[in-house]
Amino acid sequence: MKAVLATCNLNQWSLDFEGNTARIIESIEIAKESGARYRLGPELEITGYSCEDHFLELDTLRHSWESLMYILKGGYTDGILCDIGMPVMHKNVRYNCRVFVLDGKLLLIRPKMVLASDGNYREQRWFVAWERGWTTELYRLPREIVEVTGQRQVPIGIAAIATADTLLAAETCEELFVPMSPHIHFGNAGVEIIGNGSGSHHELRKLDTRIALIRNASAKNGGVYLYANQQGCDGGRLYFDGCALIAQNGEILAQGSQFSLKDVEVVTATVNLHDVRTYRGAKASRAVQASQTERLPQIDIDFDVGIDGWKGAQSSNLLFQSSVPIKPHTHEPEEEIALGPACWLWDYLRRSGAAGYFIPLSGGADSGAVATLIGSMCQLVAKAVREKDTAVINDVARWLADGETPDVFADPCELANRLLYTCYIGTENSSRETRKRAKHLAVQIGAHHLDINMDGLVNALQSLFTRITQKKPRFKVEGGTYQENQALQNIQARLRMVLSYLFAQTLPWVRNREGTLLVLGTGNVDEALRGYLTKYDCSSGDINPIGGISKHDLRRFLKWAEHHLGYTALAEIVEAPPTAELEPITETYTQTDEDDMGMTYAELSRFGQLRKMEQCGPVSMFEKLVQEWDYLSPREVAEKVKRFFRYYAINRHKMTTLTPSYHAESYSPDDNRFDLRQFLYNTRWTWQFRHIDACVKKLEAEQA
Repeated sequence: MKAVLATCNLNQWSLDFEGNTARIIESIEIAKESGARYRLGPELEITGYSCEDHFLELDTLRHSWESLMYILKGGYTDGILCDIGMPVMHKNVRYNCRVFVLDGKLLLIRPKMVLASDGNYREQRWFVAWERGWTTELYRLPREIVEVTGQRQVPIGIAAIATADTLLAAETCEELFVPMSPHIHFGNAGVEIIGNGSGSHHELRKLDTRIALIRNASAKNGGVYLYANQQGCDGGRLYFDGCALIAQNGEILAQGSQFSLKDVEVVTATVNLHDVRTYRGAKASRAVQASQTERLPQIDIDFDVGIDGWKGAQSSNLLFQSSVPIKPHTHEPEEEIALGPACWLWDYLRRSGAAGYFIPLSGGADSGAVATLIGSMCQLVAKAVREKDTAVINDVARWLADGETPDVFADPCELANRLLYTCYIGTENSSRETRKRAKHLAVQIGAHHLDINMDGLVNALQSLFTRITQKKPRFKVEGGTYQENQALQNIQARLRMVLSYLFAQTLPWVRNREGTLLVLGTGNVDEALRGYLTKYDCSSGDINPIGGISKHDLRRFLKWAEHHLGYTALAEIVEAPPTAELEPITETYTQTDEDDMGMTYAELSRFGQLRKMEQCGPVSMFEKLVQEWDYLSPREVAEKVKRFFRYYAINRHKMTTLTPSYHAESYSPDDNRFDLRQFLYNTRWTWQFRHIDACVKKLEAEQA
């Protein structure tokens, strides 16, 4: 018995009820056109996933029911079973729910059983998990829904939908990731089709895990597993990376895009449920467990998911070709960096209404990577324009001059010239090489580029200080103290930020265009972790597309982009040693980042992984690294660990003002969002460092 099933990626936007409803309806209509009788949507698709504390507002719940009422009243669910994600309040308790609807009526409200509450997720702040097991009770529907459907009550709880030809049930996102997933019980209870509406964000190298879990979910017990996901930036730091999937008996049958500019993408597959029954019937041990399974409530409906019983089918079952297994596609990390932040930047730009982006382009790897991401974004948008993507064409129309057609933006350089502004802000400490690299890259991308010198501003501030204090600060190479040296560097860094915002607000006006620009931050995750940045300096901005990406990954990305995006100027940028260029260059001294920090970027990345991902304090970090870095003496490892924690503690306050960054790395130090730690420390770490010193002495004695 064959059935056409549909899942989707939707680019929803938190609290955009009008847009979200329209995208849901479009996905249902596309599913219908493909012959599907079941359509699965993402988690909380009516509201958008990232409403956060807006979920505490009754307005959000009210508008969700209004949206669902519009979908039901419009006849969009006629002839197709739809699984829609929305928040629901039952007995004054909020639940994250799946709502099954068919032919304009509600069948079941299915609350989430396992809430995501680690990392970027705070679901327990807004929702309660359903902890009543495999049971249902009656939910009293809002008056407006009663008037449309004629129903006063509907079951709420965990149950299967029993159609005339199969059993369906739902999981929600996190439930797939926990050891005792509901799909195990569902499969043993005879459920053949399981849908998972998800809100899963992009993180580098994460998709492999998701695909493996989905394959395993359908392989261990047999069955069909559909996965839907949000796609895009729905209002925060996360990019939901889509990749809707359909699996059967451990094989992937269909896969959607992981990164796309499309607001609606529907993925379908034709499955043969006889294959599920054959697969399960061949596993005797599974049959024993299934025969002992606790009862699962069922909602019986007179409806056929399969083609055989569908009176509207134009062809017999035999003419429908079953979908064949495919090899799932994953991107290399360099491609993920090229595509994920680029799509996030596009969503942010088109939804914010800004005129474009501004980047203080230094000629270094970090700002070069940010500019390259805008270049990647422009290439994606230009490709969509060439392919006549209506939604993208409507978005780019606001950058058109009088008499121009969207075809002008089929050239990514022309598009970049309209929405990317870059500026090299130099001083007497800047080199000709970095100035040349910045201009070369800007030209290749197509940016509107400026080159200015701000020595006059720097000298004016220094003169003001001297006039007031009667003292003149000097750089370290001129005999100045550490405090003098830092202050003189910070003057330059902070002035660049001030100038960036001045130009961001006025450059469109200078070019006779409306609006202002968004300033992009250019600090990477490693520098933020170490605090190797000036508070409120040129690494500050409105958003930061590389704030969650390590220096190591950025350099690999730049090498990839040199060849795959065509920006050959990146070759010189990658080879150049990272430098802030805030101190005078002499015959015997050139400032470099790694010398300033007292550690390499590779070491810094490892510190970050151990601190966040492996939850290490100073002592446990030393114990791990003294074995891992066996090419160093225990004392050298100890000094590196203590140096890291000392500067981490000193600079932790800077994390409170980090520019909102694209989340890409699981050791991000993004304060109060992903990394919940205090910002006032005892920077001497007396107890911990004394323990490390004792370990060093013991190891040295053993070695002696």
